[in-house]
Amino acid sequence: MSIAVTTWSLEQTSPADRLPATAPDGDGDVRIVRAEVPSPEFSRFLYASVGGDIRWTDRLGWTYAQWREDLERPGTETWVAYDRGTPAGYVQLEAQDDGVVEIVYFGLIPAFRGRRIGGHLLSYGVARAWDLADRWPGRAPTKRVWLHTCSKDGEHAMDNYLRRGFKLFDTKVEEEPDVATPGPWPGAQVG
Repeated sequence: MSIAVTTWSLEQTSPADRLPATAPDGDGDVRIVRAEVPSPEFSRFLYASVGGDIRWTDRLGWTYAQWREDLERPGTETWVAYDRGTPAGYVQLEAQDDGVVEIVYFGLIPAFRGRRIGGHLLSYGVARAWDLADRWPGRAPTKRVWLHTCSKDGEHAMDNYLRRGFKLFDTKVEEEPDVATPGPWPGAQVG
């Protein structure tokens, strides 16, 4: 069986495009911290925990060495949102050629969705994409920040990207295998 998946590509071409969200209010103490030590274990935990209920499966078969290689590339950064000390979600940035930065992964662990953390984390991640060259000597200043999202992602993903100032530049529809939602680990109940 297969399903039709729509993939939308969005971009910002100037820091002036950014439309930051306000920080979440309420009981939480939300902090966003860069994971400066490459940790395949932690990155796989974030990937599986955030994407387990929305069919993020492309990296589940990666080896430890593949995770490490991905994380150790110059200009790759992982920024993690913590709510009262507990990981709530993350954004992974990847510097590309000619001053381009891709937001490769972004999302929240299901228990933290719907609490205004996502807009705040995305805003912070976009700001870090625009100033990425400040932390990586020799990298060209950022001229463009881009990402893609698809119809399998969370129901609020596209609206969040548009509210943060991203503009649509491409849409594709492709058939993909209809894989089971893996959850954060085999047999986990999500939701």
